[in-house]
Order: sequence, then structure tokens, then C-alpha cells
Amino acid sequence: QVQLVESGGGLVQAGGSLRLSCKASGRTFSSYVMGWFRQAPGKEREFVARINWNGDRTLYTDSVKGRFTISRDNAKNTVSLQMNSLKPEDTAVYYCAADPTTNWSRWEYHYWGQGTQVTVSS
Repeated sequence: QVQLVESGGGLVQAGGSLRLSCKASGRTFSSYVMGWFRQAPGKEREFVARINWNGDRTLYTDSVKGRFTISRDNAKNTVSLQMNSLKPEDTAVYYCAADPTTNWSRWEYHYWGQGTQVTVSS
């Protein structure tokens, strides 16, 4: 079983920055694909970014490209999401998720954190 705990959310003005972190339990974190998702009020949860097991491959949804950066530190069992140039439409609950695979083509996130709120004011 893997437990994921997010932190770093908060309230920020448009154009500002936040850094989200996700701490994972378990000894096999380095073999997982990790992802960030978000859910805005009244909307479905959507994909934001993902990173492969060793950090040399990443993918972003179009709306955050050039503004968000996902990274990981396998020695610390953490994955981070640096969010710059934030916009009001980035307001959502952000979730960390883990897919226990090294297969980049698979999208089966078995483990989810509890979420952290990000609010961007205009």
C-alpha cells in the first residue's frame, strides 16, 4: 500500500507562484510513474502533469505548458509541481497520484492523495 500526502497549496494572486509537494510512503516509489491532477468546482478531475520513474520524461496538459514544472526526488520519495504565472483558472484541488509501473504508456493511477487546495485570485 502506498500513501500520498500533498502539501504546499494556498491562496495566491494571479501571476504568482506556488510549489506543491507530494510525499510518498513505501520502498518502491522510484519505480512509479507519478502524476498531478486537479479538480475545479463543478468540473471533472483533469490531468495536469506526469513524470516517469527516473525523471527524464514528463508530460503536461496544454494549459500549463511553460508555466508548470513537475520533478521528483527518489531519495526523498517526493514529487513536486512548481507552478508559475498562476491564473484564476488554475484554481482547483490538486491531487498527487501514483501508477505502480515503469511503463510510460500505462495510465492506471492506483494511489491518490487527499488533495491540496490552490486558489488564485484575480
